[in-house]
Amino acid sequence: MSLYVPILVLGILAAIFAIFSLVAGAVAGPRRWNRAKLDSYECGIEPTKQAQGMRFPVKYYLTAMLFIVFDIEIIFLYPWAVYFDKLGVFGLVEMVTFIVTVLIAYAYVWRRGGLEWD
Repeated sequence: MSLYVPILVLGILAAIFAIFSLVAGAVAGPRRWNRAKLDSYECGIEPTKQAQGMRFPVKYYLTAMLFIVFDIEIIFLYPWAVYFDKLGVFGLVEMVTFIVTVLIAYAYVWRRGGLEWD
């Protein structure tokens, strides 16, 4: 049971900090509400009602998938960097193969115009 005491203490401290932050924000924050402040916010663009069946352009999804690919690349590169000296030449060859594959995909997307932010 003594192994769980630090986890319990950390949980209690996190709860106290969260409650303190909410109370401090409510007490110290301004109370001047207006229509613009209560309106929904869409990245600086005036909110509009979207028609039924209106779809987002495919470019949004392609951009999201590109970010996911690069995030996965980082996930694979981090452990490799940590254990680089223990993996030896085999680890180096595998990672070079992986990076070259990702760079080929990156060049393909670049040539197809997937990175243009129009």
